[in-house]
Amino acid sequence: MNSFCLLQIGLMLLYTTTISSLQCHHLHLQQRKMVKNSLQLLDKMGNKFPQHCLREKMSFRFPEKVLKPRQKEIVKVAIEEIFQHIFYIFSKNLTLAAWDGTALELFQNGLYQQIEQLEACVIKKQTHYFWSRELNRLKLKKYFQKINLFLKDKQHSLCSWEISRAEMRRCLQLIDKVIRKL
Repeated sequence: MNSFCLLQIGLMLLYTTTISSLQCHHLHLQQRKMVKNSLQLLDKMGNKFPQHCLREKMSFRFPEKVLKPRQKEIVKVAIEEIFQHIFYIFSKNLTLAAWDGTALELFQNGLYQQIEQLEACVIKKQTHYFWSRELNRLKLKKYFQKINLFLKDKQHSLCSWEISRAEMRRCLQLIDKVIRKL
């Protein structure tokens, strides 16, 4: 009886490992679909960009070089980092945003799923990628801190949220372009 249970457990572990590796093998296809869905949800969350917010528009200067290294693993880590920052931004002080709550929740859930998939598939312990990853992480942190400070300085106003939503749309479009090349 014990050997039968061990055999079942072993088969289950083998099955789970096989499924996980297949998911990672097709990660770029899943990510493309999820990014496309996230872009649609961003559009659905709010209306068109309010014209009166144009005077508050700000350039945050996304560090595009973080998505252009030669190693695919570093790009995947950068994408995961971007998703984490976007998730963080869209998880706080949204009271003045006046967005569609269902679309916002679906957007947040989609980001969380993308983060989970990338975490499961990306190898984070490769030391020869360490410095590139850390430099990219610092650049991304600085970029997203600018957005957070902008939201805070504008007291999370409707316009600051709309400008941030437009910037996140731009980030996701850049990611989509990179994923298509992977």
